[in-house]
Amino acid sequence: MKRICVFCGASEGARPAYAEAARQLGAELVARGLGLVYGGCAVGMMGVLANAVLSRGGEVIGVIPQALASRELAHPGLTELRVVSSMHERKATMASLVDGFAVLPGGLGTLDETFEALTWAQLGIHAKPIGALNVEGYWNGLRAVIEHAVRERFVSPAYAGLLLFADTPTDLLERLAAWRAPEVLRA
Repeated sequence: MKRICVFCGASEGARPAYAEAARQLGAELVARGLGLVYGGCAVGMMGVLANAVLSRGGEVIGVIPQALASRELAHPGLTELRVVSSMHERKATMASLVDGFAVLPGGLGTLDETFEALTWAQLGIHAKPIGALNVEGYWNGLRAVIEHAVRERFVSPAYAGLLLFADTPTDLLERLAAWRAPEVLRA
């Protein structure tokens, strides 16, 4: 692995633990020599994460749609900032630059990015690991929804297993590094 894409919120959320988890993940990325690819914003969890990596000398590539960049949300100090035309292009560009995906707490955009990465894996568009950092149980509801979809036979257990969960940045990155695509993705 050389780079990880991290999906996370443009807000810091209600709990200080969320921003602290972003700082810890940033530090762990740099300690492992992994570059960061993310949404390119200077605000919220995104800004906290990017600053944590940059302050330790790590590589940070931001990918941001022009509409957001022109609202002065783009981070001014990144290693590289790619301005794209749409959210679709943003997600495709981020996916093309990385070896795996990590998900921090976030809102609808974070959920959209996560589900698109999962869907692309299910469809065989990529075979990269996807893991959620379950800060103070933030993703427990998502895990329950996926388990419910499996019970109701809308999602196969093999595809439900595409989303890894971890409680610490260290555990998350270790699980991403150890992940091997299930047989269903290698066919």
